Amino acid sequence: MRLNPVFLLSAMNPSHFPSEAKTFNAPEIAFLGRSNVGKSSLINALLGSREAKVSSTPGRTRAINFFALHEGAGEKMKIRPVMIFADLPGYGYAKISKSISAEWPMFIEPYLEERDTLALCICLVDTNIPPQANDTQLITYLKQMQRPFLVVGTKADRMSNNVLAKSLAALKKAHEVDEILPISAKTDAGVKALWAKLMEVAE
Repeated sequence: MRLNPVFLLSAMNPSHFPSEAKTFNAPEIAFLGRSNVGKSSLINALLGSREAKVSSTPGRTRAINFFALHEGAGEKMKIRPVMIFADLPGYGYAKISKSISAEWPMFIEPYLEERDTLALCICLVDTNIPPQANDTQLITYLKQMQRPFLVVGTKADRMSNNVLAKSLAALKKAHEVDEILPISAKTDAGVKALWAKLMEVAE
């Protein structure tokens, strides 16, 4: 199914969160990860568009950006979105991590803890670097909140299958998860498998 994205808004306050998810009973999918993990690139690969702004400067996304995904286009576009993507600010980049850490309690924690339309959190981890403590921290936090989540390993095209398998095993052990879906926004490897999981949530 081809879905067309419509940018809704950028929110830096719980009062700004969009009402579309609740109004149309559309599940919300949140994308979380360290700065420069490839979050915007993955969202664009999923959407087949350039809706999410990709920046070479880590930490450029400072708000939660919401996109509604609709069936059809133009006059034939259905009013009810199939699902809504929420692109959350990255974390873990030294130059801005203090300011972003200060912002988390203001609108990101309320979103993750209280948003009743949040159906799935996509946690992005970089397969090219060793497991990071702040990724483990996020995954542990989501487990405590009892939020459904899926860990996705980005930039999987940059290494051989053997090296990738070792990297995934190390990430699973460090983050204490059974599954990590390897994905590449560059080659589209794993994108179909991720779409299948998102559609399961939507149905």
